[in-house]
Amino acid sequence: MTTDKPRAEKVAVVDEVTAKLKAADAVIITEYRGMSVGQLAAMRRQLRGVGGEYKVFKNTLARFGAAKAGVAGLDELLLGPSGITFVKGDIAGAAKTLRDVAKANPLLIIKGGVMAGKALSARDVESLADLPSREVLLAQFAGALQAPLVKTAGLLQALPRNFAYGLKALIDQKQAA
Repeated sequence: MTTDKPRAEKVAVVDEVTAKLKAADAVIITEYRGMSVGQLAAMRRQLRGVGGEYKVFKNTLARFGAAKAGVAGLDELLLGPSGITFVKGDIAGAAKTLRDVAKANPLLIIKGGVMAGKALSARDVESLADLPSREVLLAQFAGALQAPLVKTAGLLQALPRNFAYGLKALIDQKQAA
């Protein structure tokens, strides 16, 4: 006897995927075929450090969750053994971590992902990985804002200093004469 009603466990997984997709700033899909449990655990630890969470779901349930969350572009990526990295925060840092793990372990293959409602190819994820981290970008931005202020302060200090040097030279000249 079969029923059309899905089991509660499957509904819970679909709801979990839906919630994680809605909360994530970006999602990166990888293939992990052949990686050991230890390698996956080490990668998960690295991803947690940059705001990423790596989870493995059944592809069918993940597709249902993506459809329910209104996220397009994941269906063609969710083929074979797929892991989903949910990124909250530093997207470039998570992409960089996955790229570094993939370089060290060729069994991890970056398939692509979704960011801001747009599908990403594997090449797009590689491009994200080449970006500096969020902290470096913020530091560069702060430096760019600070540079004109430092120049202005230097110019404002130079005016009275140069006036004082000129005045001293004039006084020394008058005293020598």
